[in-house]
Amino acid sequence: MSKMKLSEELQWRGFVNQTTLKNITDLDKEPIKFYWGVDPSASSMTVGNLATAMMVRHFIDYGHKAVLLIGGATGLIGDPDGKSEERKLKTEAEIDSFKVNIVKQYKILFAGDKFELVDNLDWFKGLNYIDFLRNVGKHMPMRQMMSREFVQTRLKEDGSGISYAEFSYALIQGYDFLHLFKENSVTMQVCGSDQWGNCIAGVDLIRRVTGKEAHIWSAPLVLNKTTGLKFGKSEEGAIWLDEKLTTVYQFYQFWLNLDDEGIEEYLKIYTLITKEELKKLLSKFNDDRSSRIAQKYLAFEVTKIVHGIDRAKSVRRISEVLFDGREYSELTSEDFNLLANELGLYSSKRGVELAEILVTSKLASSKTEARHFLEDNAVYINGSQIPLSKTTLDKDDIINGYVILRRGKNSQVIVKLD
Repeated sequence: MSKMKLSEELQWRGFVNQTTLKNITDLDKEPIKFYWGVDPSASSMTVGNLATAMMVRHFIDYGHKAVLLIGGATGLIGDPDGKSEERKLKTEAEIDSFKVNIVKQYKILFAGDKFELVDNLDWFKGLNYIDFLRNVGKHMPMRQMMSREFVQTRLKEDGSGISYAEFSYALIQGYDFLHLFKENSVTMQVCGSDQWGNCIAGVDLIRRVTGKEAHIWSAPLVLNKTTGLKFGKSEEGAIWLDEKLTTVYQFYQFWLNLDDEGIEEYLKIYTLITKEELKKLLSKFNDDRSSRIAQKYLAFEVTKIVHGIDRAKSVRRISEVLFDGREYSELTSEDFNLLANELGLYSSKRGVELAEILVTSKLASSKTEARHFLEDNAVYINGSQIPLSKTTLDKDDIINGYVILRRGKNSQVIVKLD
């Protein structure tokens, strides 16, 4: 089957929201140069950013030229849109640190793709304030800025107010587009739907300053089909791409535990699955939804994109061992290292009494309680219930230097045996 055109691909995957293009098939003509930007307001992108990043990959795959912007300047102010109160400013040192991390994530998400990398601090740091007001601010109508919904909300009698810095954010971002239009031949900005207002400011600024036309392409906000809330939130907070904030195991489990209702949409947005592959996968999934084959495919593919194929294989193996009956003996040293972050890691010497290990690993509060657990057959070693006669961990229990102890259904720890 012949490959779809980009406009068709974006429609099929659900990446069409608002655009200034008169006809979306304009994307199917000659290559354009576009940009996408992320502010370093945190040390990592989230799965919300990842949705737009996946859309950007399709633009690149169809021959369009990407400029990826890191908001070293805009990050120092912070986007006020959607915020009910003034942001607490990050320090320059924090922003510098966050920039390094975001750039690393750009390089992971777009590995193998060609793109330009720019930092808007490079053109703002030497900008004269008076020149900026004359050459840029003069072309930004106050009515346009005042009409923004978040500005109206913040300026209401019961609102928190807004500083000149945050009020000016749209002007700053608009100048990014003007600068890239003039200096880098960028004619389109792509974004999530929540950035539409800021992007329109750039299009209007380009028209007023140069008399020329530029465009925006926005993707819809991804919502959790079950809760109706913004996708990518868990009880613990946002799902981050940085494993220091969301471990690789937690990341995999997030995708694995998604409900059935939105799974087709998530597969289209967050993986590179083809139309034919998706049809076959959903057919198998609908024949037996209890298999969760669609969630397993999604979890593996997204984890592979963000954390690499080796770690994706590792967390898949761990999940299959813990929940699907795969043999514990198949766990590797790397698997145990990943799992240690989730279950907790304790050290012990061989020959130590099991009751003592249960207390040390906090699976029991005392040796008396530990012995009760053992007598009640409530203790498992590497998934297997242990006989009453067993009082210590033996050589045969060890897998690559480790043992997984479980008490009851859910309390598990890893014991490293010296």
